[in-house]
Amino acid sequence: MSLETPDKIRSLQRKLYCKAKAEPAFRFYVLYDKICRDDILLHAYRLARANAGAPGVDGMTFAQVEEQGLEAWLAGLREELVSKTYLRMFMKVATVFMNAATAEQSCKALRLRLSGTPPRGAVYPTGV
Repeated sequence: MSLETPDKIRSLQRKLYCKAKAEPAFRFYVLYDKICRDDILLHAYRLARANAGAPGVDGMTFAQVEEQGLEAWLAGLREELVSKTYLRMFMKVATVFMNAATAEQSCKALRLRLSGTPPRGAVYPTGV
């Protein structure tokens, strides 16, 4: 993926990395406030968008989000995360048949993709 991490987020990743290396027993209990930052959510959206995924179980596509207004949609998601009223949707599990073998694949809602894995990827340092 050719999406560059913004300097502000990269700085946060570096600080977390240095703290974790300096104090291996330290536990980062309060990263939730970092995930709710506007720049983190926007970067998470861009990461998910660059992945070109299909609509999730909520049926929401990236095009629909951009039609409604990306800033307003992210602001609504941020407000739900900050006020802790965000409710995760259930994931749909589908059986995929490939080359005479079966595998289960989960499909997440678009909001879950932004509030889950990508922000963690945006906040937690990898390969620093």
